[in-house]
Amino acid sequence: MSFTGPSMSSGGKTVRRALEFGRTYVVRPKGKHQATVVWLHGLGDNGSSWSQLLETLPLPNIKWICPTAPTQPMTIFGGFPSTAWFDVGDLSEDAPDDLEGLDAAATHVANLLSTEPADIKLGIGGFSMGAATSLYSATCFAQGKYGNGNPYPANLSAVVGLSGWLPCSKNLNRKLGRDNEATRRAASLPILLCHGKGDDVVLYKFGEKSSQALTSNGFQDVTFKAYNGLGHYTIPEEMDEVCAWLTSKLGLDGCSS
Repeated sequence: MSFTGPSMSSGGKTVRRALEFGRTYVVRPKGKHQATVVWLHGLGDNGSSWSQLLETLPLPNIKWICPTAPTQPMTIFGGFPSTAWFDVGDLSEDAPDDLEGLDAAATHVANLLSTEPADIKLGIGGFSMGAATSLYSATCFAQGKYGNGNPYPANLSAVVGLSGWLPCSKNLNRKLGRDNEATRRAASLPILLCHGKGDDVVLYKFGEKSSQALTSNGFQDVTFKAYNGLGHYTIPEEMDEVCAWLTSKLGLDGCSS
Protein backbone atom coordinates (compact mmCIF):
# COMPACT_ATOMS: atom_id res chain seq x y z
CA MET A 1 0.00 0.00 0.00
CA SER A 2 1.01 3.58 -0.06
CA PHE A 3 0.26 6.63 2.02
CA THR A 4 1.27 9.21 -0.52
CA GLY A 5 -0.86 11.83 -2.14
CA PRO A 6 -0.54 13.59 -5.48
CA SER A 7 1.81 16.29 -4.21
CA MET A 8 5.00 15.00 -5.79
CA SER A 9 5.56 17.88 -8.18
CA SER A 10 9.00 18.77 -9.43
CA GLY A 11 8.96 21.72 -7.05
CA GLY A 12 8.46 19.40 -4.11
CA LYS A 13 11.38 17.29 -5.23
CA THR A 14 13.65 20.32 -5.38
CA VAL A 15 12.72 21.16 -1.79
CA ARG A 16 13.35 17.60 -0.62
CA ARG A 17 16.92 17.46 -1.88
CA ALA A 18 17.76 20.46 0.24
CA LEU A 19 16.43 18.84 3.42
CA GLU A 20 18.79 17.57 6.08
CA PHE A 21 18.44 14.52 8.26
CA GLY A 22 18.24 15.19 11.97
CA ARG A 23 20.37 13.98 14.85
CA THR A 24 21.42 10.32 15.07
CA TYR A 25 21.39 8.59 18.46
CA VAL A 26 23.56 5.52 19.07
CA VAL A 27 23.09 2.84 21.73
CA ARG A 28 26.38 1.02 22.23
CA PRO A 29 26.37 -2.75 22.82
CA LYS A 30 26.80 -3.71 26.48
CA GLY A 31 28.40 -7.03 25.51
CA LYS A 32 30.29 -8.35 22.49
CA HIS A 33 29.33 -6.41 19.36
CA GLN A 34 27.78 -8.96 16.99
CA ALA A 35 25.16 -6.96 15.09
CA THR A 36 24.20 -3.40 14.20
CA VAL A 37 20.57 -2.44 13.62
CA VAL A 38 19.37 0.91 12.29
CA TRP A 39 15.98 1.63 13.90
CA LEU A 40 13.61 4.15 12.30
CA HIS A 41 10.96 6.15 14.13
CA GLY A 42 7.45 6.96 12.96
CA LEU A 43 5.95 10.16 11.55
CA GLY A 44 6.53 13.19 13.79
CA ASP A 45 8.90 11.36 16.15
CA ASN A 46 12.71 11.39 16.48
CA GLY A 47 15.55 8.98 17.10
CA SER A 48 15.90 9.85 20.78
CA SER A 49 12.64 8.31 22.00
CA TRP A 50 13.37 4.94 20.38
CA SER A 51 16.99 4.91 21.51
CA GLN A 52 15.77 5.17 25.10
CA LEU A 53 13.45 2.16 24.66
CA LEU A 54 16.00 0.06 22.74
CA GLU A 55 18.59 0.64 25.45
CA THR A 56 16.34 -1.23 27.90
CA LEU A 57 16.05 -4.39 25.76
CA PRO A 58 17.97 -7.54 26.79
CA LEU A 59 20.06 -7.51 23.60
CA PRO A 60 23.60 -6.74 24.82
CA ASN A 61 25.25 -7.73 21.53
CA ILE A 62 23.42 -5.24 19.30
CA LYS A 63 24.52 -1.72 18.49
CA TRP A 64 21.46 0.40 17.74
CA ILE A 65 21.62 3.40 15.41
CA CYS A 66 18.56 5.65 15.69
CA PRO A 67 18.55 8.45 13.10
CA THR A 68 16.05 11.31 12.96
CA ALA A 69 14.17 11.94 9.73
CA PRO A 70 14.28 15.29 7.92
CA THR A 71 11.61 17.87 8.72
CA GLN A 72 9.59 18.31 5.53
CA PRO A 73 6.13 19.45 4.38
CA MET A 74 3.62 16.62 4.66
CA THR A 75 0.68 16.21 2.31
CA ILE A 76 -1.29 14.42 5.03
CA PHE A 77 -0.99 17.55 7.21
CA GLY A 78 -1.90 19.96 4.42
CA GLY A 79 1.72 20.89 3.84
CA PHE A 80 2.55 21.44 7.52
CA PRO A 81 6.12 20.26 8.22
CA SER A 82 6.93 17.20 10.30
CA THR A 83 9.80 14.76 10.76
CA ALA A 84 9.18 12.15 8.07
CA TRP A 85 11.19 9.67 6.01
CA PHE A 86 9.09 10.42 2.89
CA ASP A 87 5.89 12.22 1.95
CA VAL A 88 2.57 10.78 3.09
CA GLY A 89 -0.84 11.73 1.74
CA ASP A 90 -4.19 9.97 1.74
CA LEU A 91 -4.73 6.48 3.10
CA SER A 92 -5.11 4.61 -0.15
CA GLU A 93 -3.74 1.51 -1.83
CA ASP A 94 -3.89 3.23 -5.20
CA ALA A 95 -2.05 6.45 -4.33
CA PRO A 96 1.42 6.90 -5.87
CA ASP A 97 4.50 6.18 -3.77
CA ASP A 98 7.03 8.91 -3.02
CA LEU A 99 9.91 7.06 -4.66
CA GLU A 100 12.39 9.89 -4.36
CA GLY A 101 11.74 10.22 -0.64
CA LEU A 102 11.92 6.46 -0.11
CA ASP A 103 15.22 6.23 -2.01
CA ALA A 104 16.68 9.13 -0.02
CA ALA A 105 15.69 7.53 3.29
CA ALA A 106 16.92 4.05 2.29
CA THR A 107 20.21 5.58 1.11
CA HIS A 108 20.66 7.39 4.42
CA VAL A 109 20.10 4.12 6.30
CA ALA A 110 22.52 2.17 4.10
CA ASN A 111 25.13 4.90 4.59
CA LEU A 112 24.77 4.57 8.37
CA LEU A 113 25.50 0.85 8.05
CA SER A 114 28.38 1.29 5.59
CA THR A 115 31.04 1.97 8.22
CA GLU A 116 30.29 -1.08 10.38
CA PRO A 117 33.00 -3.79 10.58
CA ALA A 118 32.82 -6.55 7.96
CA ASP A 119 32.12 -9.31 10.51
CA ILE A 120 29.10 -7.52 12.02
CA LYS A 121 25.63 -8.59 10.92
CA LEU A 122 23.41 -5.75 9.71
CA GLY A 123 19.70 -5.15 10.22
CA ILE A 124 17.05 -2.49 9.76
CA GLY A 125 13.86 -2.04 11.76
CA GLY A 126 11.25 0.55 12.47
CA PHE A 127 7.81 1.61 13.59
CA SER A 128 4.99 2.80 11.30
CA MET A 129 6.59 4.99 8.61
CA GLY A 130 9.94 3.73 9.87
CA ALA A 131 8.71 0.17 9.29
CA ALA A 132 7.67 1.14 5.75
CA THR A 133 11.18 2.49 5.10
CA SER A 134 12.67 -0.72 6.53
CA LEU A 135 10.54 -2.90 4.25
CA TYR A 136 11.37 -0.70 1.26
CA SER A 137 15.05 -1.21 2.14
CA ALA A 138 14.43 -4.98 2.19
CA THR A 139 13.11 -4.86 -1.39
CA CYS A 140 16.10 -2.71 -2.45
CA PHE A 141 18.44 -5.30 -0.91
CA ALA A 142 16.70 -8.13 -2.76
CA GLN A 143 16.70 -6.24 -6.04
CA GLY A 144 20.29 -5.10 -5.56
CA LYS A 145 19.40 -1.50 -6.33
CA TYR A 146 17.27 1.44 -5.25
CA GLY A 147 14.18 2.51 -7.11
CA ASN A 148 16.32 5.02 -9.03
CA GLY A 149 18.62 2.25 -10.28
CA ASN A 150 21.65 3.04 -8.11
CA PRO A 151 23.30 -0.06 -6.55
CA TYR A 152 22.14 -0.98 -3.05
CA PRO A 153 25.30 -1.54 -0.96
CA ALA A 154 24.24 -3.03 2.39
CA ASN A 155 24.20 -6.77 3.05
CA LEU A 156 21.16 -7.21 5.29
CA SER A 157 20.65 -10.11 7.70
CA ALA A 158 17.31 -9.11 9.28
CA VAL A 159 14.46 -6.62 8.83
CA VAL A 160 11.76 -5.75 11.38
CA GLY A 161 8.56 -3.78 10.76
CA LEU A 162 6.15 -2.82 13.55
CA SER A 163 2.73 -1.35 12.68
CA GLY A 164 3.84 -0.52 9.15
CA TRP A 165 3.24 -1.23 5.48
CA LEU A 166 5.12 -2.19 2.33
CA PRO A 167 5.61 0.69 -0.15
CA CYS A 168 5.64 -0.08 -3.89
CA SER A 169 4.14 -3.53 -3.31
CA LYS A 170 2.44 -3.60 -6.72
CA ASN A 171 5.78 -3.32 -8.52
CA LEU A 172 7.55 -6.07 -6.58
CA ASN A 173 6.81 -8.86 -9.02
CA ARG A 174 8.14 -6.84 -11.92
CA LYS A 175 11.28 -5.92 -9.96
CA LEU A 176 12.15 -9.36 -8.63
CA GLY A 177 10.44 -11.72 -11.05
CA ARG A 178 13.11 -12.94 -13.46
CA ASP A 179 16.34 -12.16 -11.61
CA ASN A 180 17.88 -15.29 -10.07
CA GLU A 181 20.17 -13.33 -7.78
CA ALA A 182 17.27 -11.19 -6.55
CA THR A 183 15.25 -14.35 -5.95
CA ARG A 184 18.09 -15.80 -3.87
CA ARG A 185 18.50 -12.65 -1.78
CA ALA A 186 14.74 -12.36 -1.17
CA ALA A 187 14.55 -15.99 -0.08
CA SER A 188 17.47 -15.60 2.34
CA LEU A 189 16.36 -12.42 4.16
CA PRO A 190 14.44 -12.94 7.43
CA ILE A 191 11.63 -10.40 7.98
CA LEU A 192 9.50 -9.95 11.12
CA LEU A 193 6.22 -8.04 10.85
CA CYS A 194 4.12 -7.22 13.92
CA HIS A 195 0.74 -5.47 13.81
CA GLY A 196 -2.05 -4.67 16.23
CA LYS A 197 -5.57 -5.64 15.23
CA GLY A 198 -6.82 -2.44 16.87
CA ASP A 199 -4.49 -0.12 14.90
CA ASP A 200 -6.56 2.87 13.73
CA VAL A 201 -3.63 4.70 12.07
CA VAL A 202 -2.07 2.02 9.86
CA LEU A 203 -4.92 -0.46 9.63
CA TYR A 204 -4.25 -4.11 10.42
CA LYS A 205 -5.24 -5.15 6.90
CA PHE A 206 -2.30 -3.18 5.48
CA GLY A 207 0.15 -5.09 7.66
CA GLU A 208 -1.46 -8.38 6.65
CA LYS A 209 -1.40 -7.49 2.94
CA SER A 210 2.25 -6.42 3.21
CA SER A 211 3.16 -9.82 4.64
CA GLN A 212 1.26 -11.57 1.86
CA ALA A 213 2.90 -9.41 -0.83
CA LEU A 214 6.39 -10.21 0.47
CA THR A 215 5.67 -13.93 0.70
CA SER A 216 4.12 -14.13 -2.76
CA ASN A 217 7.17 -12.39 -4.25
CA GLY A 218 9.76 -14.83 -2.97
CA PHE A 219 10.53 -13.64 0.56
CA GLN A 220 10.46 -17.10 2.14
CA ASP A 221 11.36 -16.22 5.73
CA VAL A 222 8.55 -13.82 6.69
CA THR A 223 7.04 -14.00 10.18
CA PHE A 224 3.78 -12.13 10.78
CA LYS A 225 2.58 -11.59 14.34
CA ALA A 226 -0.88 -10.20 15.12
CA TYR A 227 -1.85 -8.69 18.48
CA ASN A 228 -5.48 -8.52 19.58
CA GLY A 229 -6.50 -5.12 20.91
CA LEU A 230 -3.15 -3.46 20.14
CA GLY A 231 -3.42 0.03 18.66
CA HIS A 232 -0.74 2.13 16.96
CA TYR A 233 1.91 1.69 19.64
CA THR A 234 4.19 -0.99 21.08
CA ILE A 235 3.75 -3.25 24.10
CA PRO A 236 6.28 -5.33 26.09
CA GLU A 237 4.93 -8.59 24.62
CA GLU A 238 5.69 -7.31 21.12
CA MET A 239 9.20 -6.16 22.05
CA ASP A 240 9.85 -9.55 23.69
CA GLU A 241 8.99 -11.10 20.32
CA VAL A 242 11.42 -8.76 18.57
CA CYS A 243 14.20 -9.67 21.05
CA ALA A 244 13.70 -13.43 20.64
CA TRP A 245 13.47 -13.17 16.86
CA LEU A 246 16.58 -11.01 16.49
CA THR A 247 18.54 -13.27 18.84
CA SER A 248 17.60 -16.26 16.68
CA LYS A 249 17.97 -14.76 13.20
CA LEU A 250 21.18 -12.86 13.91
CA GLY A 251 22.74 -15.76 15.84
CA LEU A 252 23.39 -13.66 18.92
CA ASP A 253 24.99 -15.13 22.02
CA GLY A 254 21.71 -14.83 23.92
CA CYS A 255 19.75 -12.47 26.11
CA SER A 256 21.01 -11.11 29.38
CA SER A 257 18.57 -11.00 32.25
